[in-house]
Amino acid sequence: MASIFKRIINGEIPCYKIAEDDNCFAFLDINPLNQGHTLVVPKQEVDYIYDLDDELLSKLFLFSKKVALAIEKAIPCERIGVAVIGLEVPHAHIHLCPINGMSDLNFANPKKQFSKETFEETAAIIRANL
Repeated sequence: MASIFKRIINGEIPCYKIAEDDNCFAFLDINPLNQGHTLVVPKQEVDYIYDLDDELLSKLFLFSKKVALAIEKAIPCERIGVAVIGLEVPHAHIHLCPINGMSDLNFANPKKQFSKETFEETAAIIRANL
């Protein structure tokens, strides 16, 4: 059975899409640590990030860099925190999260709640900065 991320990539589940290319897909996390928290995934469904072949892993990180720079322009923050945890969904993914301090990237923190309109506006602002 396809992971939830594969179903999002295939358009079976709606998302707040940021960007995509032939190999990668980026969308807002619907349970974000902060506004602008984005997930970047390879379109190929591979569970563990280090099981990706070197070429796709490189493409994933270079794609993530473009998205991170757009987030940084769109959302006021000190940095874009990067995390690869890989336990919650069996599909390799990178978290890009606007942060102002180390504790902002703690996944034990309560998740933020935003309206559909705020998610849509956030995605549009990030896309405009790509």
